[in-house]
Amino acid sequence: MKRRSFIAGIGAIAAWPFSSRAQQKATPVIGLLGADSPDVYADRLLAFRRGLKETGYVEGQNLAIEYRWAEGRNDQATATGSRSGSSAGQRDRCAR
Repeated sequence: MKRRSFIAGIGAIAAWPFSSRAQQKATPVIGLLGADSPDVYADRLLAFRRGLKETGYVEGQNLAIEYRWAEGRNDQATATGSRSGSSAGQRDRCAR
C-alpha cells in the first residue's frame, strides 16, 4: 500500500505545475479604433489610461489594449474596423 501512495504522490507532484498554469485567468483586451493618428488622441488616451488605473486596470499588467489607427484614410478605417471587430467578437464568444 505504501508503494501505491508513493507513486500517486509522485504523479500528483509532477502534474501540479500543469494544473496551476491551466487555472490562470484570461487577460481582458480592449480594442481601440482611431480614425486619425495616435498623436491626435494623445490627451484622451492619457485620460483613458488614468481612468483605467483608478479602477485597478494597468495596461501591460492585467489588461491589454489593441490599437488600430486609420491615419485619416477612411477606406483603411473600414478595413481596420472589420478586422478588429471580427477578432473581438470571437474573443467575446469564447469568453461566454
